[in-house]
Amino acid sequence: MRPAEALAPKTDEDTPQGLGLAITAYVLWGFLPLYMKMLAHVPAAEVVAHRVIWSVPIAGAVLVALGRTRDLREALRSPRTLAMGCVTAALVSINWGIYVWAIANDRALDAALGYYINPLFSIFLGAVLLRERLGRMQMVAVALAAVAVLVIALDAGRLPWPAIGLMLSWGFYALAKKKLPVGPNQGFLLEVLILLAPALGYVLWLWSAGQGAFGGVMADTWLLLGCGLVTAVPLLFYANGAKLLRLSTIGILQYIAPTMIFLIAVFVFDEPMDRARMIAFPLIWLALVLYSVSMLRGMRRAKG
Repeated sequence: MRPAEALAPKTDEDTPQGLGLAITAYVLWGFLPLYMKMLAHVPAAEVVAHRVIWSVPIAGAVLVALGRTRDLREALRSPRTLAMGCVTAALVSINWGIYVWAIANDRALDAALGYYINPLFSIFLGAVLLRERLGRMQMVAVALAAVAVLVIALDAGRLPWPAIGLMLSWGFYALAKKKLPVGPNQGFLLEVLILLAPALGYVLWLWSAGQGAFGGVMADTWLLLGCGLVTAVPLLFYANGAKLLRLSTIGILQYIAPTMIFLIAVFVFDEPMDRARMIAFPLIWLALVLYSVSMLRGMRRAKG
């Protein structure tokens, strides 16, 4: 099979390969809470460190197979690219940390909420930072999302901070990633390489203090080793699949993962769907319907 990066749709159309890669990525992300729950007894910072460490050889092997190592070498020699890489690396590590903590502490519903809201937050960022004009349906969708968060906050007496943290970190990560002047595969390897030194330092410090989970219980060691696979593989599938699909298709597919997280939280983890969430989640789903309709209409007008 040819490398996905070498393929591109001839027109603005979906390709079967792109659809397969993207759906696989979102389904893998949807099942990720089940894996992370098995590491719930390991501190989130340690799990994130192992996600970084074991992602490096996988991402490196993919880049070698694609023959794109030269792009990475050029990025490492560019101070501007390195600076932007540090920003995206910091944001993605924060996102991973919040996500791992949320799953371990029975806040998977908040994780689902954060990823549901994310596309609406991206619209808001575009309006505020890039001066993009919002349509009426988009404004209503953003307002509904804000009301949903407010409902949960008023009921709990505090903001659902994991949802807010995931929304902010991934929203700004996506914005910064657009300005990173390298391809998605090279960018991911650049990010984990930047994070590698602090991750290794932290894991070695834990090991020297006799506190690390790695190397202790065999099951934990294998699960931490597997963090590289469950981190790198979906990201690489997504990065290559997104290039072979229309933006509207990606916009619809992105709901797969939070929907799976939501279902796992309720029916597997038995997290409570209290009154506030029974109001908030339908508001979010309505907001996403409006967002999707607005996006599809905009793309049809652009074609016309």
